[in-house]
Amino acid sequence: MKKKVFLQELGKKSYKEVWDYQEMLLQENVRIKSLVNSEPLTEGGDQSTTNYLLFVEHSPVYTLGRNGNAMNVLLNEEERIKKGIEYFHINRGGDITFHGPGQLVGYPVLDLQHFNTDLGWYLRSLEEVIIRTIAEYGLKGERSKGETGVWIEPDVKGSERKICAMGIRCSRWITMHGFAFNINTDLDYFNYIVPCGIQGKQVTSLQKELGQSISMEEIRNKVRFNFEKVFDAELI
Repeated sequence: MKKKVFLQELGKKSYKEVWDYQEMLLQENVRIKSLVNSEPLTEGGDQSTTNYLLFVEHSPVYTLGRNGNAMNVLLNEEERIKKGIEYFHINRGGDITFHGPGQLVGYPVLDLQHFNTDLGWYLRSLEEVIIRTIAEYGLKGERSKGETGVWIEPDVKGSERKICAMGIRCSRWITMHGFAFNINTDLDYFNYIVPCGIQGKQVTSLQKELGQSISMEEIRNKVRFNFEKVFDAELI
């Protein structure tokens, strides 16, 4: 039986608003689990928890993961504010990244006890969703050893470029945060950070790779389809 996941397309929202919303969804699921903590949870999980997938585009913002290095932001505060870029030090894994217009950000709030209680499996599955999506455009997405996200030519020195960054948080097997997939993103914003704290590697977008802009609605539909296949889920 396919797992049901509620898809919420939030449109264009500020980062903090959606961060707070994710936290609320996560904490509600944790609260539900705490009500049954007198009995051990088994694989399959507590079916009263609810799974979500949020799609959103953010206004320009840099987010730094909980163990990230603030020195990877190359602008001072005054310069950053002048460029209209927000900044948050947040509670996901990973280092510094950028969110902004033309980027599809996906936040799965999933109870992994409905899926697979393995964070490595979860991250590889998120990557697989994006790998399958860009394959539909003739691009070969790959994984880079020791790094998360989806890359193009990760093993070709000087040509390594990341098209999708990932960072997550998990509490009692409930996930939040997720992926940032560059579609028609203005890549200049990445010039003012060391993306993901990785020196000497590039960032790319679907638009840059294909030489043309791509419909965001089309991308959302493709990611939705591939998410359902990879996670054996039904988005409703």
